[in-house]
Amino acid sequence: MSGTDAHLGRTVASRVSELTSACEREIRHNFGVGASLGIRLEAADDGYARYYLDPTPATVNAMLAVHGGVLATLMDTAMGGAVFTKLGDGMAYTTLELQVNFIRSVMLDGSRLTCEANAVLVGRRTAIAECRITDVTGQLIANGSTTILVLHPQ
Repeated sequence: MSGTDAHLGRTVASRVSELTSACEREIRHNFGVGASLGIRLEAADDGYARYYLDPTPATVNAMLAVHGGVLATLMDTAMGGAVFTKLGDGMAYTTLELQVNFIRSVMLDGSRLTCEANAVLVGRRTAIAECRITDVTGQLIANGSTTILVLHPQ
């Protein structure tokens, strides 16, 4: 492993740890949109994040299907997490654009939804990520992409 690879490995490990801690803090203090909707981090690595959601009555619309905004929030969270793992220490991000394609509806039946996201490109000023939400049988529920603004420390 070269010096650069070793530094990158430490940065990725640091960012994954920071992401994990932030998610745990949200749950512990019942703070933030992830905590209120039940969005949970399952795994993260270099340019990758996997989150899950166990739909509850708080996540459904009047037709008792999981609300599209909840699915979009799950996707936005996962793609942001994937990009976050690629950023240097002290850097942050915000979503510039979110593209969501809903494939099928999800009824409130107790089935877990999983969202896997990958950072496609992380540049100095912007990043691009993509993701897929699947149900417990592996069926595609939604897919999407995002453009993210990379925020450098002041």
